[in-house]
Amino acid sequence: MPVRVQFPLRVLHLFKANQMKNVSLNRKVEVRETYDVIVVGAGPAGICAAVAAARQGRRVAIVERYGVVGGNLTAGYVGPILGMVGKGTMRDEIVRLLGVPANDMIGETGCAHDFELAKCRLAELLDDAGVTVYLQTTLCDVVMEATTIRGVVVSSNDGMFALAATITVDCTGDGLVAYLAGAPTAKGRDDGLMQPVTLEFTIDNVDEERGIICIGDVDNVEMNGERFLDFCKRCASDGRLPSNLAAVRLHPTVRKGERQVNTTQMNGVDMTQPSQIFKADLALRRQMQLLMGFFHENLPGYEQCRCKSSGTTTGVRETRRVIGDYVVTAEELAVGKRFDDVIVHRAEFVVDIHNPVGAGQAEEHIQYCEPYDLPYRCFTPQGVENLYTAGRCISGTHRAHASYRVMSICMAMGEAVGIAAAMCCEGGCTPRQLDVRALQQRMTEQGIELFD
Repeated sequence: MPVRVQFPLRVLHLFKANQMKNVSLNRKVEVRETYDVIVVGAGPAGICAAVAAARQGRRVAIVERYGVVGGNLTAGYVGPILGMVGKGTMRDEIVRLLGVPANDMIGETGCAHDFELAKCRLAELLDDAGVTVYLQTTLCDVVMEATTIRGVVVSSNDGMFALAATITVDCTGDGLVAYLAGAPTAKGRDDGLMQPVTLEFTIDNVDEERGIICIGDVDNVEMNGERFLDFCKRCASDGRLPSNLAAVRLHPTVRKGERQVNTTQMNGVDMTQPSQIFKADLALRRQMQLLMGFFHENLPGYEQCRCKSSGTTTGVRETRRVIGDYVVTAEELAVGKRFDDVIVHRAEFVVDIHNPVGAGQAEEHIQYCEPYDLPYRCFTPQGVENLYTAGRCISGTHRAHASYRVMSICMAMGEAVGIAAAMCCEGGCTPRQLDVRALQQRMTEQGIELFD
């Protein structure tokens, strides 16, 4: 017989005029299944966490709010896969599956993958590992026993139900599991502003002989004798582009004649606030149409280009950061700091802070980093037991987050905490009780580079 728990849902606030201020709900929710490890969020970090835990022999489920796995690798249309990490991580396996070049920090030799191929191959990766996948299933709340998380409550087309787990891994990007569990969080820089959101899209019919490639704000590529990004700024100043679209990024893809466009931008958006999401998405899609006209009229080789496809969800760079037992800083990353409790080694990317109030970068000079470590303590949220975080919501400062948030590094995070979660189940311990040296040994035995 299925187990049922009495679970009080949080108060719902209604804001319509002349209606009740709040409604208190209390209902019995079926505990449908029990797992060793539940991962919430099937993006780059979540997929790696779930597969890694399952390969350790654990019973694993992953909960995904969209109808496809992959997160920014698929629904978000983000490419290329940026950033670098040490040898032997699942990142290497995934780029091989997707048929794109290996580690390339800022995309100089990289290209965007085939998003349709990724939807199938990433699903097969989870299926082959024996992970139970809950698609179109949204996190509602968490099941807590004092400060210990015991599972999650989700909503689906079959209604609400609970999933119990020994260890839960928050790979939501927004730190939603940790937030609902009561862990402390932070958003943005000191003034609360966060990096802008973007909707990426793919164009084709580009003339490869004449069509420019621009990988980002550090690119000095020229067009007609002028630095391309300076040309874009000039176009913004004379009204051919909106001022916040002055950084036009055009990446190659696995197919000739295509470009991946990372240019649309909405500032001042908090994607944890539902009231802001639709307006941001609509504005970004209108910017896509504007950009197509700009390409046709101003870029040699782009005269006949067309919009082939776009992300089905807004690309979010920054929302919540979950405060953990250690908060890593950009200053530590810049000098390539090593940690005794390292579980992600030789991570590398620039401190890439897209301007919260305008185009381009927030800082005059881009901060480069030496290959750095991320310590185990960044993945254990303060005040909550039996919970890990992985992905862009881990514990770091606003500036540090701007470096480790990219997909290669998030994949390595997910794999590390997936193995850790499995070991907690094996040993009957909590994440804070886990012997980190034993975790490092397990990872090293699997061929993951952790030490110089």
